[in-house]
Amino acid sequence: MFIQLDVKTPMRDGVQLSSGVYRPAKEGRYPTLLIRTIYNNKQDRYVAWTRRFVEAGYAVVMQDCRGRYDSEGAWEPYIHEAEDGYDTQQWIGAQPWCDGTIGTFGISYVGFTQTLPAPLGSLYVKGLVPIASQQDNFGHQYADGPLHLHVIINFHIWVGRGLQTESRDLLDYMEVNRRLPLISALDEIADIPWYRDVISHYTYDDFWKQYGLRDKYDQVNTPAYFITGWYDALVHEGFRQYAGWKSKAVSEHTRQTTRIMVGPWSHGGIGTAERFGDVDFGQGGGVDVVDEQLRWFDRRLRGIDNGIDDEPPVRIFVMGENRWRSENEWPLERTRYTDYYISSSAAANSLHGDGRLSAERPENSGEDRYTYHPENPVPTVGGPMMHADYVGPVDRRQVERRDDVLVYTSEPLEDDLEVTGPVTMTLYASSSARDTDFAATLVDVHPDGRAINICEGLMRARFRESIEEPTLIEPGRVYTYTIDLWETSNLFRVGHRLRVEVTSSNFPRFDRNLNTGNRPGMDAEIEAAHQTIHHGGKYASHITLPVIPR
Repeated sequence: MFIQLDVKTPMRDGVQLSSGVYRPAKEGRYPTLLIRTIYNNKQDRYVAWTRRFVEAGYAVVMQDCRGRYDSEGAWEPYIHEAEDGYDTQQWIGAQPWCDGTIGTFGISYVGFTQTLPAPLGSLYVKGLVPIASQQDNFGHQYADGPLHLHVIINFHIWVGRGLQTESRDLLDYMEVNRRLPLISALDEIADIPWYRDVISHYTYDDFWKQYGLRDKYDQVNTPAYFITGWYDALVHEGFRQYAGWKSKAVSEHTRQTTRIMVGPWSHGGIGTAERFGDVDFGQGGGVDVVDEQLRWFDRRLRGIDNGIDDEPPVRIFVMGENRWRSENEWPLERTRYTDYYISSSAAANSLHGDGRLSAERPENSGEDRYTYHPENPVPTVGGPMMHADYVGPVDRRQVERRDDVLVYTSEPLEDDLEVTGPVTMTLYASSSARDTDFAATLVDVHPDGRAINICEGLMRARFRESIEEPTLIEPGRVYTYTIDLWETSNLFRVGHRLRVEVTSSNFPRFDRNLNTGNRPGMDAEIEAAHQTIHHGGKYASHITLPVIPR
């Protein structure tokens, strides 16, 4: 392998970005793979991937983004990645060691540096592999309403200026998460101006619209292979990108060849097969991500007919059944959307709960009540966390014992029930507050009592109608809340039970709603909210499951 480090790549404004160029030792022109990163272009994982790519006959360019490590300029998160990415692609395409074809790869932010330049349409770029990445940052940082607190705190601490690794390791992250007001929570930790911008722009405004893909899919004409995991904090964004590419990309070729793979993985564990949380998915859940990318790049950049374009474009791991399956579309055409209704009184402090969950719509109306105290929020236990020891499928019985968590459980299943697709909860609720949150979790209750979270979501009341023009609620009035629990694929086995948890917090995955109706993030005033969940009759609260016939 021939290596050139700190090769200067000129941008349109004269800023020079630092790139490492790795090529096969034999002189020649090679298809070239590009990664643009904020995490150091000598990062161990990507150096290991690069060795394998070069062994397979590719040149690789690993570049530090603007203002990061050896690159010039000032780093403003995300702002310059479209133009800098395009300029880099054009530079690579003109190099004597490049054969005129480029592919891109990378995880998380490094996936976003691939998709942002796509609407600019470099003719050299033939294929992208965005792994665990997002459509835009309002859907990532804010989850279309509530602040994805664990994402923003961890991200800004790790990339902020003036904070050394040793200092980061000594931080009490939970104490930092609890700091109020949010706007100044990181002031004593590091110089992170963009963090304050994020807190200030709590609606989908021009700050977020200046970059991202939400309205630009019709300008994209490069096939993409999206890879994510059911417990990835960006799985929802991954499906949004896939849908945008498949439905709006410029050419039929791009729409037809774009693919997605989703495994039983977290954000930081893409491709792994080890035991995850409190569930063992078996060795079959693992995938050699480098090999999978090489199959894609061989087809896109080299034109090798290796069969990948003949395979169905959706590859999913069905949890519970613990096997891979290919599908022709997403959501699946044969889906039977089935409502399961909550009813009766959900027992507080009960391990199993007295609330009922059934496909039969209850005729009689009822109410369940609890009080949400922001000082004592329901803790995040499992789920699609980005940086945490408790990510993934985790037993939630400790959470279900709380008196601010309502629990609704079905009878034991008499047949296997596959749930594959987007899950939503329609909740009829009222509150004593002018703004508050309502959260729902779908749980697989095993015969041994383990209550394993499958997917979850949270709706901020002020965003129930619009992410651009939020409106407060009238205390005591019943509103309809549609809670998006994101996507999943899980086989609920015979003898297992379906369960839904309803509450008003999930901390620190999401920031706490302080229930005051004040501008989010700007003060430390806290109020308790007295919540009423309505069910049955005209207020038939229910979860809608995408059931797949077996």
